[in-house]
Amino acid sequence: MHIIFPKKLQKGDEARVIAPSRSLGIVSEEVRSVANRRFAELGLKISFGRHAEEKDDFFSSSIQSRVEDLHEAFLDANVVAIFTAIGGFNCNQLFQYFDWNLIQNNPKILCGYSDITALSNAMFTKTGLVSYSGPHYSTFGQELYFDYTLDYAKRCLFSNNRFQIHPSMEWSDDLWYKNQKTRDLIPNRGFLVINEGRASGRILGGNLGTFNLLQGTEYFPNLRDSILFLEDDLESLPHTFDRDLQSLIHVPGFAGVRGIVIGRFQKASNMPDELLIKIIKTKKELDRLPILANVDFGHTDPKFTFPIGGEANMEILNGKAKLEIVKH
Repeated sequence: MHIIFPKKLQKGDEARVIAPSRSLGIVSEEVRSVANRRFAELGLKISFGRHAEEKDDFFSSSIQSRVEDLHEAFLDANVVAIFTAIGGFNCNQLFQYFDWNLIQNNPKILCGYSDITALSNAMFTKTGLVSYSGPHYSTFGQELYFDYTLDYAKRCLFSNNRFQIHPSMEWSDDLWYKNQKTRDLIPNRGFLVINEGRASGRILGGNLGTFNLLQGTEYFPNLRDSILFLEDDLESLPHTFDRDLQSLIHVPGFAGVRGIVIGRFQKASNMPDELLIKIIKTKKELDRLPILANVDFGHTDPKFTFPIGGEANMEILNGKAKLEIVKH
């Protein structure tokens, strides 16, 4: 497969917001105001898909509307990056309607997470285009404690330089969009080392439950020489994560996985470190892999941005871990 890395952002570039999952219409004016200010501070012009505000019974919009907005964003020569409005549950409805050649021939940054995991991995599989698991447009609407997220977004989307991932000092799992002024910050204990070792490979994955939706389809990526970045949200309890991870292990080609990086769980998942370690240790297929957990990505904040289809190095020795994004 020919890997395509899109052009990086520069000041003066245009970013387009589209809603391939839930609608922009559910994002409050307060959050939008903060997000718009942050994009302006980055020197970016911002535009919105024609159908991004549409809302149906599922707080999403029609397949046709979402496909049109994505196609138009990729076709617009003025647009350098595409940010998803917010996550959701249904962007995998769109894949058979996409013109993958159109996307491949007009490569540009696509950034989002959660349900966008399906879109990013399918896009990489069908076109070789690298996209980015990182903040939605709505994520940029956080008024406080956004520095870590913003710093890593800039490292990944504005520069070609390799960079190391360091643990945040504090994290949060609060409903910040309902109360921007009062945030519940939790001291970060740092990375959790589960298995030691070294690995280099191509980054795949994102939200585990969403990634697994691609199993058995033409949109599931080849796992050869990959490092899986996996996280899950509050709908995933320990037994759910256990079986979803087991399902991924059963995929033909899993033997090609070189390492696993696990994002921080939300508090409602009730996943203490000890239980996560037990889940990993029950799976003999994972014994050979370096595995690092409690990493800053997923459905808590802050979160770093990483490339789906890019390359990473991980080194875990003597209880110490180094995680580096090498090519993005």
